[in-house]
Amino acid sequence: METPSNLTDLMDLSSTLAKIETETLERVRNAETIDAIAAVTAETLGKRSVLASHRRGLAEMAPEDRREAGRLLNATIARLGEVIGEKRTALDERLEAQRLDLESVDVTLPGRVPARGSHHVVRQVMDEIVDIFVSIGYSVVTGPEAETDYYSFTALNIPPTHPARMSTDTLYLDYGENPEDVNLRPHTSPMQIRHMEKHDPPVYVVVPGRVFRRDALDPTHSPVFHQVEGLAVDENITFADLKGTLAYFAREFLGAKTKVKFLPHYFPFTEPSAEMHAYANGEWLELLGCGMVNPAVYEHVGYDPETITGFAFGMGVDRMAMVRHGVTDLRHLFDPDVRTLDQYR
Repeated sequence: METPSNLTDLMDLSSTLAKIETETLERVRNAETIDAIAAVTAETLGKRSVLASHRRGLAEMAPEDRREAGRLLNATIARLGEVIGEKRTALDERLEAQRLDLESVDVTLPGRVPARGSHHVVRQVMDEIVDIFVSIGYSVVTGPEAETDYYSFTALNIPPTHPARMSTDTLYLDYGENPEDVNLRPHTSPMQIRHMEKHDPPVYVVVPGRVFRRDALDPTHSPVFHQVEGLAVDENITFADLKGTLAYFAREFLGAKTKVKFLPHYFPFTEPSAEMHAYANGEWLELLGCGMVNPAVYEHVGYDPETITGFAFGMGVDRMAMVRHGVTDLRHLFDPDVRTLDQYR
């Protein structure tokens, strides 16, 4: 498009305007985007456009030609403005139609419900275990994850020479004057002592929580895992009560026809002690350890072992989750891939 010079002749102006109009109409027809039509508008009708330059040049024309030249210029500007406006409207409508097509919503379809989260499978199993015991009268208590040597071992009748007290088994914290005074609790049993110190019999509690041991991560072990401890202390509690309670739990957790058996074992804080096995997934599996509370434990909390008796039990929640869901590798339960955990919703 040519740059105008000082035009003083109406014929030259008319010819120039006709050429500008022809070129502009061609550009408008070829414009396919809002940006393209905006460029045509700026170059044709803008403050720095050719037509604006012609408008400023009217002052240099002879007075007798100025009126006619202004009429020709205004008419050209009006026609081009109308054509450009129509093209802009058509492009806006086409763009809006495309947007509506892309963003269309079929109101007859069911609404999209956002995916809901869920508890981790270990938390689900822990809550179920706790609920079973709560349903038969047990209360839930929790305690600190950093414990003293006294509550973790001494008060539970675990002798100083026991392997569990060594740093190869227990994680000790650099806290206080003696580096072996405080540890990350290796079991939730310390809360049995803490609770009995503050409460007289009868006591029926379960203690869920996270525990720590110096174990390498493999298909059946983890340095961080979860336990549920249980304690029942009252008058005239017998081993038969222990067996009945835990057999009931197994049937509630694994099914009404679940078979259980008790095998002799040893724990410093119970006497006699046993392991409870259950027949699940086509084989006998160890579920938990249990036993009658050792009278030596009562001495640490001020209970009279001549008048009260009781039993305690403890189970690994992670193992219970593996039994429940047929998981063969403990590490699968802590796989960060959401697709793995989605199976246990």
